[in-house]
Amino acid sequence: MINLIRVGLLTISWLSLVFLPKRSFRKYLPVANLAVGLILLTSLFSLPFKLWIVEKGGIKEKIFTDLSLILGPFFSGTLWIFHLTYGRFGPYLLLNMVMNLLLAFPLCTIFQKLKLFKLVNFRPVHIFFTYIFYSIVLYGYQMFLTKPKQLLSK
Repeated sequence: MINLIRVGLLTISWLSLVFLPKRSFRKYLPVANLAVGLILLTSLFSLPFKLWIVEKGGIKEKIFTDLSLILGPFFSGTLWIFHLTYGRFGPYLLLNMVMNLLLAFPLCTIFQKLKLFKLVNFRPVHIFFTYIFYSIVLYGYQMFLTKPKQLLSK
């Protein structure tokens, strides 16, 4: 069951990208890669600080679970959010807040009931605020990538 959930997260996320314009994919790929890097770092910190664990299996199962979330919904979600809202910080932040609320509260509860992972020293509120902070960093990074090109074209 857990493997089916992991594969489903990856497959559905990547299939959604078929509908994303290629131009947006290329434009926002660097910021999506940074998002993956930030969340991978968080995942690495989860080991010594026991932020979350997998209930069944060891490190191998944790890696598979984390990567299915990071390379699936987080990667594709970053691309979609930037495609839909970049250039308008208010809607960008609002959409991120909604998505992070959904992740932190109902989805984390569902994933824990499905025994995908178990939060230990990382509460839903921590997830929400950590990922909101990441979204602000990501927006700044995309602005940094975009602004020099805009200045050169003037």
